[in-house]
Amino acid sequence: MIIRSAGGPATSEITPRRVWLSRRQWLTGAVAAGAVGMLVPLGRQARAGTLAGATKTRYQVEDKATSLEDVTHYNNFYEFGTDKDEPARRAPGLLRPRPWTVRVEGECAAPATVDVDDLIRSSALEERIYRHRCVEGWSMVIPWVGLPLSAVLDRFQPTSRAKYVAFESLADPAQMPGTRDRTLFPWPYREGLRIDEAMHPLAFLAVGLYGETLPAQNGAPIRLVLPWKYGFKSIKSVVSIRFQEARPETFWNRLAPSEYGFYSNVNPGVDHPRWSQAKERRIGEFLRRPTLMFNGYAEEVAGLYAGMDLKRDF
Repeated sequence: MIIRSAGGPATSEITPRRVWLSRRQWLTGAVAAGAVGMLVPLGRQARAGTLAGATKTRYQVEDKATSLEDVTHYNNFYEFGTDKDEPARRAPGLLRPRPWTVRVEGECAAPATVDVDDLIRSSALEERIYRHRCVEGWSMVIPWVGLPLSAVLDRFQPTSRAKYVAFESLADPAQMPGTRDRTLFPWPYREGLRIDEAMHPLAFLAVGLYGETLPAQNGAPIRLVLPWKYGFKSIKSVVSIRFQEARPETFWNRLAPSEYGFYSNVNPGVDHPRWSQAKERRIGEFLRRPTLMFNGYAEEVAGLYAGMDLKRDF
């Protein structure tokens, strides 16, 4: 059982207030799902839901990993509901991760629509244990399985005009009850990075966790993982990647630009307007701990933001 400690944001503070006050209305009539279903294997890379042959890399934080139960049952995935347990209850019975294609287009020499299994087979799978920090003030440590984002993007030969990379999630009302009402949220979920952020060695496309194929509630079949940024930047269930010259619009920045910046790097010195970001609660622990600059990855990524005002460009 997860114990909520004092000092963090209240439930009503973790999203824009107008969103929180209205969420029960858009959840009315949502389709209930059954228990967690079978995980879908990833072509040649997996058998019986287990990812085979993932190589351990130097990206292995020493922090104790969060339990599989918590990683898969304490989630933000608003397409399936705004409470933490709703994605685990609904997504496995609704989300169909196969067949699945990802459209790659825009400022690139080799645009294509590719099957997710072909995309996965394009590079060797890696295991990386990353810290995960939510803007709400909680954190986890997760053993991901996937492939470097740069290896995937290079395949499509971005041109010199590709200054940014835009990502888009699936928004299918038949599979995702939360997307049926588009008056509250601007579906589909969209995110974006500068091209140098996207090409950074830490940027990762996850297709699994804890050695198993990615559960539906964690963003199956493929999601972004950016460990130095707040978790909402790590978009789930990706169906589109677009190289573009202009900075892309992003989901939470569009809803509340004063609260959720385009960069959204973990920064204990820049508070959310309604709560402090100086400390966090690691899921599975009671006491709060100090938040690290760039979530502990400052040595690797600080150079990306040299000369920027991180309080203004948050």
